[in-house]
Amino acid sequence: MSYSNTTTVQIPVVVSGATGKMGREIIKAIAKAPDMNLVGAIGRQHLGEDIGEVVGIGELEIPVTNNLEVVLAQAAQESQLPVMIDVTHPSIIYDNIRSAIAYGVRPVVGTTGLTEKQIADLALFADKASTGCIIAPNFSVGVILMQQAAIAAARYYQHVEIIELHHNQKADAPSGTAIKTAQMLSELGQAFNPASVQEQEHLAGARGAVCGENIRIHSLRLPGLVARQEIIFGSMGETLKIEHNASDRTCYMAGVLLCVRKVLALKSLVYGLEKVLA
Repeated sequence: MSYSNTTTVQIPVVVSGATGKMGREIIKAIAKAPDMNLVGAIGRQHLGEDIGEVVGIGELEIPVTNNLEVVLAQAAQESQLPVMIDVTHPSIIYDNIRSAIAYGVRPVVGTTGLTEKQIADLALFADKASTGCIIAPNFSVGVILMQQAAIAAARYYQHVEIIELHHNQKADAPSGTAIKTAQMLSELGQAFNPASVQEQEHLAGARGAVCGENIRIHSLRLPGLVARQEIIFGSMGETLKIEHNASDRTCYMAGVLLCVRKVLALKSLVYGLEKVLA
């Protein structure tokens, strides 16, 4: 069975990382969205094969290719409002985003692992090009609600740590979501985790990585997981745990499609799904 779009006005979309687990779900979501039209599929596997056949939804007449720049150039030539969704790898994401912006293609990025300097450089590049770009450490609305709940709880607790658990093929650690959560808590202007004793690690890294206002993040990587994050607050006599668990990648698709629609109206880089939810 093939999915097809039927509306006259459609957003041309290129998916970079199309043959990965997240990319395959995105292909299915784009193919079913009535206001979007898949125009390119970039991947490292199944080169030359129809991406619809690869992901199991029938022929889409879009072959898998590994030449991103050619696809971006073609998309920009055929439309004024093309979008690139990128879910590839931290080692290539910076160059992918710059290439997309250079061709006038609006990036929607789910790949994490960019440094603060890289994000700042990309923001400046997008500003100069007046091209919208959304970098979302997480596409789940549930994650945004979790972070907002944590901000509310942080007003009443001085002690907090974050545990993030992902599948063992995730390349970066800590996750972008965990870093973003720690940054959001740090922006509240309060100090966290005042020392009670002089700690000593007998194994380096046993207490996790420190982010923002002394907030520790612990990363687990195991097969059988998709993505889970726990934010644990503590005070005398009690703990409060706020948890989000993604059991299937389909939970991210509503956020992906929202970002594709929202990025068209932007003229600069936006970091975080919460910035475009309103």
